[in-house]
Amino acid sequence: MTVLLLVVAGFAAGLSGSIAGLASLFSYPAQLAVGLPAVTANVTNTVALAFSTVGQVAGSRPELTGQWPVLRRLAPITLVGGATGAALVLVTPPETFERIVPFLVGGAAVVLLFQPRIRAAAERRGAPEAGPSVLVGMFLVAVYGGYFGAAAGVLMLALVLIGLPVSLARGNALKAVLLGMANAVAAVGFVVLGVVAWWAVPPLAIGVALGGWCGPQIVRRLPAGPLRVGIALAGLGLAVGLAAQAY
Repeated sequence: MTVLLLVVAGFAAGLSGSIAGLASLFSYPAQLAVGLPAVTANVTNTVALAFSTVGQVAGSRPELTGQWPVLRRLAPITLVGGATGAALVLVTPPETFERIVPFLVGGAAVVLLFQPRIRAAAERRGAPEAGPSVLVGMFLVAVYGGYFGAAAGVLMLALVLIGLPVSLARGNALKAVLLGMANAVAAVGFVVLGVVAWWAVPPLAIGVALGGWCGPQIVRRLPAGPLRVGIALAGLGLAVGLAAQAY
């Protein structure tokens, strides 16, 4: 039953992660439910979620067409950010950062909710796309993704949609690859230096890869407006849940 629970939780995590950036909403609590300590669950979660990128990239090939130059430009930022976040896990207590997380998630959800108005205002001002503030934001989100990661996808998706001229589906594909890079480099660090519950990784990874492959196909068929609002409301709900846990 434990293995089945982790496979199902992994599938839900991969599906929700590829659609809304909320993978840890399912995978992290499932690991706590089977008895893993919080830090071990966090580390194991990052290692398992690194596999979601495989499924998401495979399912998002149409949306990624023509976007590889952008990814090559942004990849170094997210790789360095993910490595920095992993280092913070290993040298600092998680309590302080966890208290900040609800505000980051809630803010990202609000940004997503009002994304069309923000983009319109930026275009009227002639603001540069993927400017310094967006790049700094991506680095910080990658740090957070490597550190804990719950709803890091919401934050990254908000930045991609604000800073780049892409649709929700194409922005979602970019988010998946960028955050996957941050998770992958953090996972390598955890494998070398962290405490990973290896018995939990295979069932989570299988579920996550399958869910990540199915998610982009759902995004491709749903209208962008309602999906964006749904993502924002889910992010606000997660922010409230994380605040209740932290405080």
